[in-house]
Amino acid sequence: MIGHERDIISTGVPAWKSPVALSVALHLLIVGVALAGWSWSSPIHEPPPNSVSARLITQQKPEPSPVVEPVEQPDREQEQKELEKKKQADAQKRQKEEAARKAAEQKKREDAKRKVQEQEREQAKAEERKVQKAREAEAVRQKADAESKERERQKAEAEKQRQQEAKRKAEEEKRRQQEQREREEAERKKKEEQARKEAERKRLEAERRLQEQQLKAQAEQANKASAEEAQRKKQAAAAKAREAQMLSESQKYQALIRERLSQAWYPPSSATEDMTARLQITLLPTGELAGVKLLASSGNTAFDNSALGAVKSLNRYPVPSERDTFETYFRQFTIEFNPRRLR
Repeated sequence: MIGHERDIISTGVPAWKSPVALSVALHLLIVGVALAGWSWSSPIHEPPPNSVSARLITQQKPEPSPVVEPVEQPDREQEQKELEKKKQADAQKRQKEEAARKAAEQKKREDAKRKVQEQEREQAKAEERKVQKAREAEAVRQKADAESKERERQKAEAEKQRQQEAKRKAEEEKRRQQEQREREEAERKKKEEQARKEAERKRLEAERRLQEQQLKAQAEQANKASAEEAQRKKQAAAAKAREAQMLSESQKYQALIRERLSQAWYPPSSATEDMTARLQITLLPTGELAGVKLLASSGNTAFDNSALGAVKSLNRYPVPSERDTFETYFRQFTIEFNPRRLR
């Protein structure tokens, strides 16, 4: 279809008017006229002379050639030139269109690339804003943490000062009670000394009257001895009661210590009921741990370490405020760790 249109455009005339078609038609016409003339001029029974036939063909056949050929040849060359010009124009047009298409595609690619770069820059800016916000949030959080830690520190400091003040007051009270006991002890010794002097005086007086009142003196001496024995027994009973009171007090605090250690102790999974670790604990009068020593191992290192860890985990042990009870029972004592019980 395209080649056919190119032919029509290049010649500018219909196909039946082309020089080739005209030449063929003219030759056919000459041949037809020659044959017709030969049949008209010759008798039916007499063949036409060869010379006449040759002359007729020679005269009529070359006639259209001088007329047709020189006229048609320049048109074909012109058409060929126009066709070449048309082809060149089409090629130039196609080149221009291809260059325009490539330029449009290049521009489209550059626009797309520029759009991607702009999107990347916007994304980078968004990421930077996000990072900045995260930094600001982290700074706010760190500031809040610092303020919280400072409040906790101040609170801990206030609690520490309160405990120190309470400890100071307790020590002052303890010192006052000790001074009171010392005054009472001095007063008691003073009275005893007075009583001793009075007894000595009475003894001397009794000796002086010994001869006169021997029976009476013996009775008084017996009464005195009886009174002293009663006093001694009274003092022994008081000491025994004191010791019983200290023992009862120690048992109460020992039970508290065993309860605290039982709550703080987490035996390992490998522990058995036959395992027992015996530890020696040394405390300060304030209840703080001064030292711990493993006296008898259970045979299981994890078991022994769990018992030692439980002892060390208590910040303060419950101890009696009475110094004699503390020194007797809690300055240093032993305790046995067993999965079934603490002794």
